Amino acid sequence: QVQLVESGGGLVQAGGSLRLSCAASGIIFSIKSMAWYRQAPGKQRELVAAITSGGSTNYADSVKGRFTISRDNAKNTVYLQMNSLKPEDTAVYYCNADLLAATFTYLDYWGQGTQVTVSS
Repeated sequence: QVQLVESGGGLVQAGGSLRLSCAASGIIFSIKSMAWYRQAPGKQRELVAAITSGGSTNYADSVKGRFTISRDNAKNTVYLQMNSLKPEDTAVYYCNADLLAATFTYLDYWGQGTQVTVSS
């Protein structure tokens, strides 16, 4: 059974930094893309950043220049380095992976979410 486990969330002051990690475990044959989404109270879940297996990235306009997504393919792990954090970055951050597991078809998997709170 595939699991995505996030870590690294917490409380930080505006201007500070946090690094999120997400490790995929289980019987995994291949991972196409990995991504971070976030959902603030009363808002829809939105894409923050994504990275392909080849390392191509894309970012939400609101985080460009402040956040960096990276991945370690050998460890099936994706990271999100968040710098210059703002109160509006406060949200639950979710890890997502499009991967090939025992079902032998690519499916979306989600982590349980990790809270990031930025105080002003």
